[in-house]
Amino acid sequence: MADRPDPRINLIVLFGGQSAEHDVSRVTAAHVLRAADPARYAITAVGISRDGQWLLAEGAVAALGAGDLAAELPSALEVEGPATSAGPILAGAQGAGPTVVLPLLHGPLGEDGTVQGLLELADVPYVGSGVLGSAVAMDKAMAKQILAHHGIDQARWRSFREHEVSSQTAGAIADQLGLPVFVKPSNMGSSVGVSKAKSVPELERAIAVALTYDEWVVVEEAVTGREIEVAVLGNDRPRASVPGEIVPGHEFYDYDDKYLSDGARLLVPAPLGDEAAATVRQLAVEVFEALRCEGMARIDFFYEEGGRGFLCNEANTIPGFTPISMYPKLWQATGLEYGELIDELVRLALERHGRRRRNTEH
Repeated sequence: MADRPDPRINLIVLFGGQSAEHDVSRVTAAHVLRAADPARYAITAVGISRDGQWLLAEGAVAALGAGDLAAELPSALEVEGPATSAGPILAGAQGAGPTVVLPLLHGPLGEDGTVQGLLELADVPYVGSGVLGSAVAMDKAMAKQILAHHGIDQARWRSFREHEVSSQTAGAIADQLGLPVFVKPSNMGSSVGVSKAKSVPELERAIAVALTYDEWVVVEEAVTGREIEVAVLGNDRPRASVPGEIVPGHEFYDYDDKYLSDGARLLVPAPLGDEAAATVRQLAVEVFEALRCEGMARIDFFYEEGGRGFLCNEANTIPGFTPISMYPKLWQATGLEYGELIDELVRLALERHGRRRRNTEH
């Protein structure tokens, strides 16, 4: 009797990457592999090294097969194993049945539309936003321009390119936005390269730091308000989770708070009144749609009670999935457990791919 075909979906987990968020991605991948249902998915873990080499993470796959993930998988997946490339990985998986790629590549060269473009060319379904939505949401300066066009309230801000910086730049920004301000690389996440500047000399140093990560810099006024986040899930009919609130353990919600310590408090659901909660959930969907997001995104807001209300800070199209990350916690509080969330993201990837195929095949 011939062997029955494997009914499972081939799930290719991409992690690591060439951005400064490489280590964050490794932690996220380990957590996702623990939660993925091996009865539903045949998993291939592929690590991308800091220099762009693709490697089969066979140790992680072996641990999955052993069925003892808590004991076998480390807290962060190692990017090691036999060298490979995108072509053989994608072609081999597709030949074995339905395939979905789950890119867990935070930051540039992963979350910014580059890998998404590769997967579009390979005609492989993948989780998350497409090329345009990924690129726009990743570039904070461009995202702010689009949100402003849609009339979505934000903190006051300025953006500029490296060659535009002069000895007068910091002083001019301080006059326009006041102090303190936050300085960010335009294309980066996880608070990498972000500084709070309380004086013009600090602002000059913060701009120099941000420019080590990207040639575009965004400077935002410091908002005195609560930090509210909403998880959004869906394609053409996105839905929003209950809102959550971040109470930073440090002066602001920085990299250490997000990934290395438990200093920040995550209040889920956020202590908001019914009207405010409904408002921010609707705003999150509006931001998601304005930026052409699909699949998933976490939308971050500042809340000025008694002031301007909710101000959109940014959208993250590949939010963290670590044990202390907000995105899965918000959906759990909304009634969708972690494993179910992965299942829904895979379903949305297949649905989106099928729809795009219908639109491009004539």
